[in-house]
Amino acid sequence: MSRRVVRQSKFRHVFGQPVKADQMYEDIRVSKVTCDSSFCAVNPKFVAIIVESGGGGAFIVLPLAKTGRVDKNHPLVTGHTAPVLDIDWCPHNDHVIASASEDTTVMVWQIPDYVPVRNITEPVVTLEGHSKRVGIITWHPTARNVLLSAGCDNLVILWNVGTGEMLLVLEDMHTDLIYNVGWNRNGSLLVTTCKDKRVRVIDPRKQQVVAERFAPHEGLRPVRAIFTREGYIFTTGFTRMSQRELGLWDPNNFEEPIALQEMDTSNGVLLPFYDPDSSIVYLCGKGDSSIRYFEITDEAPYVHYLNTYTSKEPQRGMGWMPKRGLDVSKCEIARFFKLHERKCEPIVMTVPRKSDLFQDDLYPDTPGPEPALEADEWLSGKDAEPILISLRDGYVPIKNRELKVVKKNILDTSPPPGRRHSHSTCDPDFSQRPALEEVLEEIRALKEMVQAQEKRISDLEDKLCQFTNGTD
Repeated sequence: MSRRVVRQSKFRHVFGQPVKADQMYEDIRVSKVTCDSSFCAVNPKFVAIIVESGGGGAFIVLPLAKTGRVDKNHPLVTGHTAPVLDIDWCPHNDHVIASASEDTTVMVWQIPDYVPVRNITEPVVTLEGHSKRVGIITWHPTARNVLLSAGCDNLVILWNVGTGEMLLVLEDMHTDLIYNVGWNRNGSLLVTTCKDKRVRVIDPRKQQVVAERFAPHEGLRPVRAIFTREGYIFTTGFTRMSQRELGLWDPNNFEEPIALQEMDTSNGVLLPFYDPDSSIVYLCGKGDSSIRYFEITDEAPYVHYLNTYTSKEPQRGMGWMPKRGLDVSKCEIARFFKLHERKCEPIVMTVPRKSDLFQDDLYPDTPGPEPALEADEWLSGKDAEPILISLRDGYVPIKNRELKVVKKNILDTSPPPGRRHSHSTCDPDFSQRPALEEVLEEIRALKEMVQAQEKRISDLEDKLCQFTNGTD
């Protein structure tokens, strides 16, 4: 009787492929700041990259289709007075992005559909509450307008971007520098890693640590942790001998790992990117030139190595496209945006299939752009799973919805009207005056530019006439 040696998996033959040269984003001065951020954030409309900039911090936002050489005068998003350390697109509005900086602030920006003529310098809202640099930001997966920030002051702050106010401050939980923070699927729990070698599972609304594990990896280098769809915790770290290691843990029984695997002796911190639809985790190390990927299942050894995408150039950072931005007609199950020193290179992960039909097994319904809760509902204790959409007919990005911040009157003790408070970000019914003024300003600037070019053309024509008359 023959014994089946190879584990059956539809993802066993997933392969990675870089796009052609003309589909890359060239001539981008990627930031050289030394921090373990991914430096890149992507959604179905835009790619944003933290860049080098004199006198402050900046990032560039490019429409996804604007590939090729980027104009050296392309407008930047500039507003921070020190380098930008992290950026994150709002999962419920493809035109809203948050940035965290060494200047201790978090800023939230509205990106227009058109390419602006000048730098974007005015954020929709500035969130001030940290006393040291802010290295981590991440949006709540299901509640509208809830943004988390973590700084070098060892604080985790949750904000309501719609009102510009703090919702919660998690203090006295971390005794040292916070390495990373991740939400679980419905946003009811957080997982954090810290320089004090502890991995903590936190209920932010109760402001308490519900589980923790000291030194899941024995090495001194930074640890990363994320939640899986089933509620397990996947970690990357280092052994005592500085070998890179991955682990899978059950937070209800943190003492023994479900799986613990040694990998290699490279010294780059492994950034995990997890796809809950396929249960594949992709590991990208800063300074590495490869992407390893593993499938997490409920069969031993639980974390199964699939393959490695390798290239010649090391990566400075990595962006990760949400599932709704992928090309389902080509069986694309992941797309990375690899940062080099001067360019951004998309890498497509594909499951080889012969049929051109929609592959139901590769694309279960996936979280869409609609929030399941309002900020105040979540704060009061409600939880909700993400609102799912089908990718059968492909995803069509929704139109730009203005982020409107309604600041509370601090002298007014009465609670704000429900609608005013809860629909502030993505509700198109609000006054369009700021957007209108912005458009008018752009039109005025374009008119001035056209008039200047017309004058220049007229001057050149006059010179040409004089030259031709002189030769006659």
